[in-house]
Amino acid sequence: MDDMDEKDETKETPTMVRTQVAVNEVGFFLAQGQDVADLKRRIESAVQAGGRLVDFLVVGNRSVSVLISASSHVVISVETVEFDTRDFGDDSVQFSGAFDML
Repeated sequence: MDDMDEKDETKETPTMVRTQVAVNEVGFFLAQGQDVADLKRRIESAVQAGGRLVDFLVVGNRSVSVLISASSHVVISVETVEFDTRDFGDDSVQFSGAFDML
């Protein structure tokens, strides 16, 4: 093995944190830069208000509105994944791909 191969093996793959919000078993991966603590507060506020639309950006830099009520089932999970340069949380620059099928 030469020096070039050795260096490549020691390179770390860049990662990022990906947050998934599932509402009534429909999953949405949040775009980067979304304030998860604020989203949780807005979901709780919507329930307390008897129901309200909650907006957030998802991967693909698209805006989603979800009606949240007391009967909504919401699960928020967080994982570390390989970095995706397209996912930067700007809804004026949308892209599509694997996440369209979620």
